[in-house]
Amino acid sequence: MIPVAFVWLVHIERRPMLRAVLIRAAAVAVSLVIAVGAVLTVSRDLFPFMRNQREARYLITPSNYLWGLALNTFHNSRDTSAPREPVGRDAHLLRVASTEPPRVLVLVIGETARAENFSLLGYSRETNPELARAGVTVFSAVKSCGTSTEVSVPCLFSPYGRADYDEHRIRSSETLLDVLVRAGYHVHWIDNQSGCKGVCKGPGIEYEKVDPKSDPELCSDGECFDEIMARRLQAALPAVHDNTVFVLHMMGNHGPAYFRRYPAAFRKFTPDCATAELRDCSREQVVNAYDNAILYTDHVLASIVKILRDQTTRLDSAMLYVSDHGESLGEKGLYLHGIPYAIAPDQQTHVPMIVWLSSALTDSADVNAPCVAAKAGAPLSHDNVFHSVLGLLDVSTTVYRADRDIFDICRGPVYRSLVQSERK
Repeated sequence: MIPVAFVWLVHIERRPMLRAVLIRAAAVAVSLVIAVGAVLTVSRDLFPFMRNQREARYLITPSNYLWGLALNTFHNSRDTSAPREPVGRDAHLLRVASTEPPRVLVLVIGETARAENFSLLGYSRETNPELARAGVTVFSAVKSCGTSTEVSVPCLFSPYGRADYDEHRIRSSETLLDVLVRAGYHVHWIDNQSGCKGVCKGPGIEYEKVDPKSDPELCSDGECFDEIMARRLQAALPAVHDNTVFVLHMMGNHGPAYFRRYPAAFRKFTPDCATAELRDCSREQVVNAYDNAILYTDHVLASIVKILRDQTTRLDSAMLYVSDHGESLGEKGLYLHGIPYAIAPDQQTHVPMIVWLSSALTDSADVNAPCVAAKAGAPLSHDNVFHSVLGLLDVSTTVYRADRDIFDICRGPVYRSLVQSERK
């Protein structure tokens, strides 16, 4: 009865409609600011808890009802049985593949790797010692399409991207991989993560989920270190005799259990956080574990480059690595990722992108390596990946945009003549 008495004693003051709306809007805004501030003060505890105990997300009222309503409405508005919107139906190769060595691209999709912690991009710690000796080009100003895998991966493989972002269209359209298959490429997706987010569901795309039982040396507790994908690539390359694209989806730096992403041999920065409960570690320990995972990613990528280099005599090959999004490690009180893109900090959207081109590819004058290196500081984004892959793999289609192809101005005269004859 006491709460009822308080309600009964409240005096209702009548105000003009506009003023009443403004007062309530101000109250909501102040409440949101207080709520965000409260969350930030406990983000190191809250964010890992929400990720480790996923069921808790569905117990928070009223956000659970609002999120469920929005999600259900969105999914019900989509006809999942409807055919996907075609992309690049006119795709074909510019060159005669049968008269050239097979062209192989290894497209590595990183996970939660932020550019700020790559020594190749100026980080004070040496987290990229092997890549520094591998002859790669690293692009320093690349923005992700989103701050989560669920957003970034479909966007990365779409021709629409962040510049023309339309989530419904991206998810209901064909992808870069469909275009490559149509142009005659074999496409093989090897996954060490949580799936391809619908990107690899098209016909002709081979999907392989890494089996934790296949390699006890690299796998334990139902998970595998990313090096297992390099071994799968090494085993598959000798049988490659046609144009092929391998997509390797890494576990990378997926948090908060960073310590599970690298073997003991890569435990260089210590003391490192050895738990998924970040509240039990200092920020220094969290960063140490994260940097160890970057160090291991460096090793995996350098191993892929070596594997491809060993096949140079019979393959025109390249590796393109790009992370799906970044990560917050305590800056402004934030940890992990997933902040709405419009207000996301740079640490969650600034990602590394690395390219390696074989000597067979560059010596043929298809791509001028010094020219590509000269573009390392250009402002780029995930939007460049779709068109750069098409350009690098000599795929002609009307959906291709040369202004988004980082290799376009670095192509040799042979390629230029092929393009001109194609247009005629």
